[in-house]
Amino acid sequence: FLAALSFSYLSKTLSGTIMKSSITQIERRFDLTSSTVGFIDGSFEMGNLLVIAFVSYFGAKLHRPKVIAVGCFTMALGSLLVAMPHFFMGYYKYETASHTASSGNLTSSINPCSLHQYVNKTWLEISQSGCEKEPSSHMWIYILLGNLLRGIGETPITPLGISYLDDFAKEEDVPVYVACLHTIAMLGPMFGFLLGSLCAKLYVDIGFVDLGSITITPRDSRWVGAWWLGFLIGGVTSFLAAIPFCFLPKSLKKPEEANNDKTSYDYSAVIMPCIFQSQLIYPFLSDFYTSLKKVLSNRMYFTFLCCSLLQFSSFIGFLTYKPKYMEQQYGQSTSKSNFLIGLTSLPPVGIGIFLGGLIMKKYKMSIIGATKFAFTMSFLAYTITLLHFFVGCENHKPIPYHENSVFSECNSDCKCASNVWDPVCGDNGITYVSACLAGCTTSVGHGKNTVFHNCSCLEANSSWTGNNSATLGQCPKSEDCSMKFIYYTVIQVISGFCYALGGTPAYMIMFRCVHPELKSLAVGLYTLIMRMLAGIPAPVYFGALIDKTCLKWGSTSCGRRGACRLYDSSAYRYVYLGLSAVLRGPSYLIAILFFILIKK
Repeated sequence: FLAALSFSYLSKTLSGTIMKSSITQIERRFDLTSSTVGFIDGSFEMGNLLVIAFVSYFGAKLHRPKVIAVGCFTMALGSLLVAMPHFFMGYYKYETASHTASSGNLTSSINPCSLHQYVNKTWLEISQSGCEKEPSSHMWIYILLGNLLRGIGETPITPLGISYLDDFAKEEDVPVYVACLHTIAMLGPMFGFLLGSLCAKLYVDIGFVDLGSITITPRDSRWVGAWWLGFLIGGVTSFLAAIPFCFLPKSLKKPEEANNDKTSYDYSAVIMPCIFQSQLIYPFLSDFYTSLKKVLSNRMYFTFLCCSLLQFSSFIGFLTYKPKYMEQQYGQSTSKSNFLIGLTSLPPVGIGIFLGGLIMKKYKMSIIGATKFAFTMSFLAYTITLLHFFVGCENHKPIPYHENSVFSECNSDCKCASNVWDPVCGDNGITYVSACLAGCTTSVGHGKNTVFHNCSCLEANSSWTGNNSATLGQCPKSEDCSMKFIYYTVIQVISGFCYALGGTPAYMIMFRCVHPELKSLAVGLYTLIMRMLAGIPAPVYFGALIDKTCLKWGSTSCGRRGACRLYDSSAYRYVYLGLSAVLRGPSYLIAILFFILIKK
């Protein structure tokens, strides 16, 4: 049972991380804003909340392994549903200025400038005709539903799995088993991010389009990797995880010791059934109500809850947009961001959690000791995180990114489309929104290797006397930026480790500040509140603020606003890190209050 449960833990964390690592890809593929993507991400928690009460209550009475099996099958179904839109949507058409040119593999020189004289009209006509047939606009709803389904399927695994272990294992073995579960579950995110990294490297329509004709690289903000592949793999893993549970018995031989001292009755379960059997449960309901009142009027528990809520909100928002931050701030590709998160952020956290538990056991910490330790570690991590503000990269704003400043003398002869984002990098180190707007008149080469020549806007930049050519894609970030990226990673590793070190003691505090018989209610309530007030809204409001820092929005073939192509680096940094810091800061004041209450 432990082996099967560990594998199901691995599969649920795996598909969860695949979702987190595909956020930016989904945003670009479906032309969404960050806040919409945040909402899609939160639908997992919503699915969880929909059924948690049913599952905890009825699940305990039914055949637990079979209920878990059904959960895993549901998760598999959800993952496959998420990947489905890819197969019905047609190929990904990224924004580009030269649609007519790329259709034939012309190696002859194309004039980006004159191209637009006739394209400008036809481009609009083409896009109008393609408009009715463009199904992608609402396809993201399938991703939302699939993620919701994943949330529903994941629900029974933890409560029923842990209670099954607790019922049929020897008392002293349970902590070891649970630690074993969590250690294996830590591998899930690692594999998930590494897999996400691998998929992001492959082009979205791999196997269906000629990769030679694609003019963008993985570092481009229009690049979409094979996001669907990760979900297919996640779905298969969940399906495999379900199989062993079908063959496990409803109950095992209980160990010899007396079992009557185990009153691990799960209160979080009673909310739903009351509606069905109100007469029978009436006395029980009043009992539930008094227990709930007892837990919430416990001042220590309540302050702990508020403190955790702030920490958790900051943490969830930070984690959701972390790959995106690494891309926008340091010019990394999605693939490399995911790879580095899997490799550098997660192992220190896993080691930290494990060591925190060991330290707590070795020094036999009292509740006061645990509080001091958890507070010191978390606060240390917080101060280290503040160093992130100093290691950002400025972006070279492209010329020109405002609609009105797009046209200048040098490109006035060309009839350029002002809203197309197809950046080129001039030899002078300046990014232009498109080859046409850089005033280029000839181009050589094919696909990614196209080079534009005679770009009149480079000459207009008086200080520049070199070559007047430009290459596809944005200009790379400056040299010192890669150095800053290394500092960023080091800060991340150290702060993550410190934060995790205090994690286990902090979690144990919750158990120790409520009456033993109210333990499961306290934990259930904690999970419920974290999910409702942090897990669901945090990605949405983080996303909405990040959208505010967008400099250049893409446009779909219908001329609607697409995903963001370029952010203002410094504004993004202050919003993303600032919001995270502002949420976490006050939690330490609440923690001091908590410490005073505990001392009393």
